[in-house]
Amino acid sequence: MQLEICTWPDAVLAAKAEPLSEVTPELKELIENMVETMYESDGVGLAAPQVGESIRLICVDQTGPKVRGDLRVLINPEIVECDGEVASEEGCLSCPGLNTTVTRSEHVVCKATDPDGKDVTIDTAGFLAIILQHEIDHLEGVTLADRVGRLKKAMYRKKALKWKK
Repeated sequence: MQLEICTWPDAVLAAKAEPLSEVTPELKELIENMVETMYESDGVGLAAPQVGESIRLICVDQTGPKVRGDLRVLINPEIVECDGEVASEEGCLSCPGLNTTVTRSEHVVCKATDPDGKDVTIDTAGFLAIILQHEIDHLEGVTLADRVGRLKKAMYRKKALKWKK
């Protein structure tokens, strides 16, 4: 089932998400729905807060949205190592119409748990590293709108508030 995506400045997007302690049947259903929502929305990543759930869960697919060849579902992901610097143009499903250049680490090591309870380590650079950092930002309550300058953010706020009416 496709879920509704929360848009900035929704409060759930500004909150720090809670860690998960177990994989329940409800969580597995949420994961299925998040993956469907990500693909149907032409996204390459989706964090649980973006669908109104303030928990530390993300799904990413660097080959998406059309190919769907590298799906990764990560529970309690954290960046444990990073280096280098790269600037990239980013968009966000929770900030429609907002694209901006963001400087991120070029290389990251991400540790998490998969839905089967297995520990996962992803050592990557490039596009997947950028996606992981973007989605983990959501778990920390940081959106793309928080990464733009004051003027651009104020202009985007005016647009976003009109959409909410």
